[in-house]
Amino acid sequence: MSTPEADHHEESILIQRETPVGTIVLNRPHHHNAFTLAMIDAWVKALEELRADPDIRVIVVTGAGKGFCSGAEVEILAERGSALEQKNMLWQHIHRIPLLLESLDKPIIAMINGSAVGAGLDMALMCDLRIAAKSASLSEAYVRIGLVPGDGGAYFLPRLVGTAKALELLWTADFIDGETAERIGLVNHAVADDELRDFTYGLARKIAAMPPLAVQMIKRAVYQSQRTDLRTALDLISSHMAVIQSTEDSREALGAFREKRTPHFQGK
Repeated sequence: MSTPEADHHEESILIQRETPVGTIVLNRPHHHNAFTLAMIDAWVKALEELRADPDIRVIVVTGAGKGFCSGAEVEILAERGSALEQKNMLWQHIHRIPLLLESLDKPIIAMINGSAVGAGLDMALMCDLRIAAKSASLSEAYVRIGLVPGDGGAYFLPRLVGTAKALELLWTADFIDGETAERIGLVNHAVADDELRDFTYGLARKIAAMPPLAVQMIKRAVYQSQRTDLRTALDLISSHMAVIQSTEDSREALGAFREKRTPHFQGK
């Protein structure tokens, strides 16, 4: 495993590499990691950079300091242009993140180390997996300031916790802790605060040790299947299976299993 290194797209976003895991750190701790439009642009660049890095197989997203993300900076919310300008602000900037996260085949894990509020919670919901500290404080707080969930909360939350529970959380803006979030299925695991990093990176490395092409194809198949009928899903997976079986990694996995040895995968 390589020594961690960090580089800056700009100070609000950091990339850390500890091969085979890459980390994107939201780095405005004195603002509870509230994001600006420039920060969103840097976030997109960071995701694209890690997608293109063949040595990175899993990506972790977290916040610097004591919180994950408190949502959009107040100045963004206070801007009042035309309806078209408001729509384009979301579509041309913020909405690039969920669209990119879904199209990025590498697994994305949100490590929720504190508060995740409004758009900040949505940013965690759009990741593939979520690990939260037990003390984390989560809320879909939009309604408190007269807004609707503009970053995908109305899409992602019902798919995780069910329609009725999602509506309750969206309508009340109630805060829940990590343990409650785990109980209702909003996060995969809630762990003790001092165990959060080790648990999250242990899971990330476990996934990264699997055949990377198969891992990526599984993500693609799961999201494709959510939008298709059974016949189409089975047709797609038969094609995915044929492609995966033709790879060197698939042959290596089968050979290692038969020979009772540790496999060595190359992503080919």
